Amino acid sequence: MSRRELDAAGVTDPALRAAYARCRRLNARHGKTYFLATRLLPLERRSAVHALYGFARWADDIVDDLDRHRTPEERDRHLRRLESDLASGLRSGGGAEPVVRAVADTAARYAIEPVLFTDFLSSMRADLTVTDYPTYAHLRGYVHGSAAVIGLQMLPVLGTVTPRQEAEPHAAALGEAFQLTNFLRDVGEDLDRGRVYLPGDLLAAHGVDRPLLEWSRRTGGTDPRIRAALVATEAMTREVYRTAEPGIAMLDPRVRPCIRAAFTLYGGILDAIAEQDYTVLHRRAVVSRRRRAATAAAGALRAAGARWQARAPRRATTAGGPAAEWKGSVG
Repeated sequence: MSRRELDAAGVTDPALRAAYARCRRLNARHGKTYFLATRLLPLERRSAVHALYGFARWADDIVDDLDRHRTPEERDRHLRRLESDLASGLRSGGGAEPVVRAVADTAARYAIEPVLFTDFLSSMRADLTVTDYPTYAHLRGYVHGSAAVIGLQMLPVLGTVTPRQEAEPHAAALGEAFQLTNFLRDVGEDLDRGRVYLPGDLLAAHGVDRPLLEWSRRTGGTDPRIRAALVATEAMTREVYRTAEPGIAMLDPRVRPCIRAAFTLYGGILDAIAEQDYTVLHRRAVVSRRRRAATAAAGALRAAGARWQARAPRRATTAGGPAAEWKGSVG
């Protein structure tokens, strides 16, 4: 399938094809929910999405280093090398790392603003030293770089039927909603890394602090104050989803099934958290295979319908009838 995607995207250089394939594997291994949704995109756009997410995963893995083989200083040096490699790659189209070569090529093809990558790496560097966020405003500053910019990077690839500036706030909100969902799902795992991504003021409003979270994680104990804080976090996150949703209709019709599927699947993580009574400190909430399959099947039907409608004007023109061509912005 990756060969067809690369052919459709017009990527012919063997080394560059290998770089894109590397990003696709990263996306498949680390981002299962979004990788499933990405398969609903038109073939020619999938490789670019894999490059953007593959690069993000590569940087995130440097910072997290789950096996803890590297010291924070070593991780900082590795991240700075990646940043330097990317800056050079965005200028020249090259890059020492395969993921950099692929993302630099994607950035050039779709005229993605370099500052979006700068902001992303700035948030990744914050993870090396910042372990909590006192307010939601502080957290949103981090989330802008870690997630909102991903939505903004994606927008030129996906294409819009409105001026792109109108879609940008919704695209940024969707990235933020996905990230906040991950924070809620991964509270326990993040604690193991020494981090708390839930806003400190929200936790304090419910009588929760880091020692209480650590006690729950360590002992498996529950506390109504923790549950109340997690319920409030879910409500906050769903509000961001509501801000993001209108942007789906602003996208190229052929990509809407992909984004709608991702929207539904990530929202399903919140549902799963609630169904497990907010025990995220003790086990990871996941969307059931049945729901994932149903969402993918519905998305595939919508994607097929969108492709058929996109071809309809050409068929009508060929037959001599009138055709109103869809016009979108992609670059």
